[in-house]
Amino acid sequence: MSNGTADSTLIDNRPAVPVWMLGLTAVMVLTQLYLIFMWVSTEATMGIIQRIFYFHVPAATASFVACFVGGIAAILYLAKHDSKYDDLSLAANETVVVFEIVNIAMGSIWAKRVWGIWWTWDAKLTSAFLLLFIYAAYLVIRRAAPVEARATVCAVICILGMADVPLIYMSNRIFRTQHPSPVIGGGAGSGLAGDMSTTLFFGMATMLMVWWCILLVRRRVARLERAAEDLTRRAHELDDLRRD
Repeated sequence: MSNGTADSTLIDNRPAVPVWMLGLTAVMVLTQLYLIFMWVSTEATMGIIQRIFYFHVPAATASFVACFVGGIAAILYLAKHDSKYDDLSLAANETVVVFEIVNIAMGSIWAKRVWGIWWTWDAKLTSAFLLLFIYAAYLVIRRAAPVEARATVCAVICILGMADVPLIYMSNRIFRTQHPSPVIGGGAGSGLAGDMSTTLFFGMATMLMVWWCILLVRRRVARLERAAEDLTRRAHELDDLRRD
């Protein structure tokens, strides 16, 4: 269902990402790099490798937010059959793959230095890998599914992916895992030093701004792709009418 998407997209000359947002995001990224490499104190036990924490956790946060945005957009599409929600869901779900790859890669580098292994199939890592697998499968199925059915099929898949997020978050609270206990909200003895908390939370805000910029660009591309499909379909219909 196009709802005039093709026509509205073709006349939309506004930037996908406002200039002010690009500028703010760039300033935040530079500030975060300064905080990580110049300002925050070095963790006493793990040393400098612990600074990966300020990339690892924000990337995971961005992927989780993307899961919920994509899942809620998918539910709205199933309820209203408005293509704008499918476009938003597609854009968000693609960013899940990007940020989850960053999350897992950073975690593996950190694990090799601290645990002596790149990977272990504990509950947290396995559920994180499952999330990446679900959304990679989403992208493959979206390419393969018939155009008229792909939005509905993919909406169901990303709703399943959204359900995996609480399992990842709670896994090292419920199960015994290689991962350490949560440093935030992990009960007695948990917590971060003040400068580490500042760097972490600013890093999460920065990563979410980067994610938001990517989301807006990808949503615009999704609208253009849908417009191109609509125009191609109409051209084929006109060609068929001429032949008849």
